[in-house]
Amino acid sequence: MDTYTGRKSLYFQSSFFALFLIFVLGAGCATAPHTRRSQFIMIPKSRAVAMGREAAQKIKKEEPLSEDPALVDRVQRVGGRIAAHTDSEYEWEFNVVDKDVLNAFALPGGKVFVYRGLLEIMDTDAQLATVIAHEIAHVIARHGAERMSIQLGTALVGQAAGIVLDMSDPTAARIFQQAYGIGAQLGVVLPYSRTHEYEADYIGLILMAKAGYDPEAAVAFWERMMQENKDEKKPPEWLSTHPLSRERLQEIKQEIPGIKKKYYHE
Repeated sequence: MDTYTGRKSLYFQSSFFALFLIFVLGAGCATAPHTRRSQFIMIPKSRAVAMGREAAQKIKKEEPLSEDPALVDRVQRVGGRIAAHTDSEYEWEFNVVDKDVLNAFALPGGKVFVYRGLLEIMDTDAQLATVIAHEIAHVIARHGAERMSIQLGTALVGQAAGIVLDMSDPTAARIFQQAYGIGAQLGVVLPYSRTHEYEADYIGLILMAKAGYDPEAAVAFWERMMQENKDEKKPPEWLSTHPLSRERLQEIKQEIPGIKKKYYHE
C-alpha cells in the first residue's frame, strides 16, 4: 500500500469516526408532548422553523391558494382555535390550496395547508378539527425534525459500518450500501413515519378535545376517508409511511373514551 494513500485512508477513517462520535453524543434528546415518547432530534428548532418558513414561501408561489373567503375563514377559525391550546410560540398560519385533492400537511414552525378537496367531504367543523389537529400535532411533536435526524443517523451508521468492514471491493461495497439502505428504510425510517402518524392521531384527539371539538368526529372523518379511498390500491403497511386507515381508526376508537373523559367539555 502506498504510504500516502494509507495515511490518507487512516486519516479519513479517524476523522469520520470522530464526526460520528460527535453526532451520536451531540444529538439532542427530546420528549414528545402528551405521549412522553423519547425522541432523537439533532436539528435545532430554529433551523427547522426556518426551513419550514422557506418551504411555505415556495409552496405559496407554486400552488394555487384559494381566495374563497368562506373556505379560508373556516380553516383559519378552526385552526386558530386548536393552535391556542398548544402552548407553543410558533407563528401559526393556515392556508387553503385550491385543488380537488384529499390532502393536508404541516411544515415545521406552524405552516398548515389544507386542500379544497378535503374540505368538500367534511360535514362539520369537528371533522375539519380532526385533520387540522393532526397536522398541528406533527408540528408540536417536531416529527419533521425527528424524521430528518433519523435519516441522517441511518446514513452515518451505514457509512461507519462500511468502513469497519473495510470493503475495498467496489462491488461488495455497492451491494452493502444498497442492502443497508433498504434495511434502514424498512426497518427504521418507515416504522418511525408510521409511529409519527399514530402519535399525531393521539395528540390531535387531545388538542381537538381541549379546543371543544368532540373527538367522536374523528371516527366519522376516517370512515368517510376509507369510503373515498376504497378503490385505491394500497401497499402493505410495512412498505408504507402511513398506517392503514382501518388500523388507525381502530386505535382512534380505543383512545377516544379516555380522552373525552379527561379533556372534552361541551
